[in-house]
Amino acid sequence: MKIYGIDFTSRPSSRKPLTCLECNLEGDVLRAEALIEWSRFEAFEAALIRPGPWIVGIDFPFGLPRKFIENIGWPTQWANYVEYVRTLGRRGFRGVLDAYRSSRPAGDKEHRRTTDIAAGSISPQKIYGTPVGLMFFEGAPRLRDSGVTIPGLLAGDPARIVVETYPGMLARSIIGRRSYKEDTKSKQTTQQHQARKDLLAEIVDGAAKALYGFNVSVVMDLTADPSGDQLDALLCAIQAASAWRLRTSSFGIPEGTDSVEGWIVGATITKSCS
Repeated sequence: MKIYGIDFTSRPSSRKPLTCLECNLEGDVLRAEALIEWSRFEAFEAALIRPGPWIVGIDFPFGLPRKFIENIGWPTQWANYVEYVRTLGRRGFRGVLDAYRSSRPAGDKEHRRTTDIAAGSISPQKIYGTPVGLMFFEGAPRLRDSGVTIPGLLAGDPARIVVETYPGMLARSIIGRRSYKEDTKSKQTTQQHQARKDLLAEIVDGAAKALYGFNVSVVMDLTADPSGDQLDALLCAIQAASAWRLRTSSFGIPEGTDSVEGWIVGATITKSCS
């Protein structure tokens, strides 16, 4: 089975591209085969409509918190509010989030989905620092347009499956909270490089087997990239592979998951790390 992991960004460029790792799952071995970088969204869109069968894990929030959706009065069907967000435009979407945040009391300005709490991830409403809200804005409409299946959110082509992943959750389960990546050059350290090397070594030495029941084979060096994007693409692919192996059990997504918010695959496995 073709497995892909994509490290996402809200503004792809030659300096900070979308990073895709192509893998193949055969039996109980996931083999990393090719690293692909896209500096424009058009290449990402083309990959989404490529005929299956395949499954891809992508690390941006596919949904928004139900509390936010209901408070602001947007449609409560995923496809409908994603389409509405598109009509706002990037600037308009930012404006809505800014206005909402300014109207809320301290401590209740940005909400987390149930899956964010389980996985230890930040609110999809965040647009400063790590702008995952802008990743949602750029990514979710493209997923909707592509006609893929997103378990729990969108019934599309059953041969093209997309799941939400979160590499930080898996990294923490293996090396704890050691910092292993940094985009800002002046803040990149040898300690982070060593953490990336340790993380990859643990993965190929059996950490994925212990967590998910399959081995991982990587012959390329994914640790030289100080941003961690290449290594994160591998972590996304591992989570996507784990979801595929659980495809007869809703891809591992818990029963009763909120169809407004979506779910990060594997969140229940490392919930103690949140």
